[in-house]
Amino acid sequence: MLGREERMRVRACLAAALLAPVVALAGCREGGVTPRPAVSGGDAERGRRMVAAYGCGGCHAVPDVPGAVGRVGPSLHALAARSYLAGTIRNDPETLVRWIQDPQALRPGTAMPDLNVGPRDARDIAAFLYTDHAGGLGPPHLLPKRWLGAH
Repeated sequence: MLGREERMRVRACLAAALLAPVVALAGCREGGVTPRPAVSGGDAERGRRMVAAYGCGGCHAVPDVPGAVGRVGPSLHALAARSYLAGTIRNDPETLVRWIQDPQALRPGTAMPDLNVGPRDARDIAAFLYTDHAGGLGPPHLLPKRWLGAH
């Protein structure tokens, strides 16, 4: 049987062993952790209203948009923190604007319909999806959000 001091040393070693991979990965970023830049020329508040006006919430759950609880498409919570759109399209501000305007041009056959979103509306929607209100930005965290219990 281990004494109190030996148990404390074992616990300290165990804690160090569990923390070592986290420290080793401190310079790494996982999709969903690195904040994205803002969308230049976009009006996030207007974008929130455009999400409602275009009916995006019929297919997507969208934070801070009343009634946007759709489950056909993926949730748009923390969209800006994702590395990819539609699984394979690099997620950056300009690509997101293009995706909102014409998803079929970027991924033919995608289930996302072309809603005839104009350039200004697409830029504003993207600006909104890249804000804290949409769960998009915020400080990066050393651990991936899924490990922290955030959804």
